[in-house]
Amino acid sequence: MSLENQINEKIKEAMKAKDKDRLNALRAIKSAILLAHTEKGATDTLSEDTEVKILQKLHKQRKESYEIFIQQNREDLAAEELAQMRVIEEFLPKPLTEEELHEEVSKLIQELGASSPADFGKVMGVASKKLAGRADGKAISEAVKKLLNK
Repeated sequence: MSLENQINEKIKEAMKAKDKDRLNALRAIKSAILLAHTEKGATDTLSEDTEVKILQKLHKQRKESYEIFIQQNREDLAAEELAQMRVIEEFLPKPLTEEELHEEVSKLIQELGASSPADFGKVMGVASKKLAGRADGKAISEAVKKLLNK
């Protein structure tokens, strides 16, 4: 079942349950998917990779808004953002733990034959593609630096 179909089903459920925060988050996801369909060069169906990127973008926006609202002592708005973040997380792939991330990056370093910090770009390019959606770029970058500097 595509993400779009899942979202439509979840929207119906949220409407029946009268869950306002969940409904707002699901509608935001649906809106982003519809926008992706109307972009230049878009096809009728979105790839799973594109769907994950959309979800990650929405999650990141909510997280940044949440942090701003916390700094401004707006707990009411922060709570809304946090609730929406949790709904979006349901559709994202399970993130890697720090140990799993280090394990994956170590395997890539061995496969690519990287041995020094000079190979950072080569490893980063492959790692970010392979681990997309399961770890953010900053975490991947830190793991690659740490393992190449050993």
